[in-house]
Amino acid sequence: MTIGRSVDLNDVSQTSMLWINEGQDATMNCSHTKGATYYQMYWYRQLPGKTMELIVFTSTTQRNGEHDFGAFSKEKFSATKTEAERGTFTVKEVQPEDKGLYFCAVSQHSDTNQ
Repeated sequence: MTIGRSVDLNDVSQTSMLWINEGQDATMNCSHTKGATYYQMYWYRQLPGKTMELIVFTSTTQRNGEHDFGAFSKEKFSATKTEAERGTFTVKEVQPEDKGLYFCAVSQHSDTNQ
């Protein structure tokens, strides 16, 4: 099964294509060279024939690694974000329906009280 995609755009890089056996976990890494103020990371997926959807928002400022998975299950996905310039995303126990493209993106903190 193929999962993941290589991205090298605007100093953001992530794991290249992964070949994972059914039932195994697929972990992808994302890193950037944009600086410590870019400590927010987003993980998206696009399944075949579907639109891209946000799975999780991570940040180094979230307490106890409590990342925002929205409607997605922490039983199926996990993420780590311990430093500004890198993070990981895992699809647990990969199944055929998990096949697709997975993307990371980073953003800079913006102070809205200016």
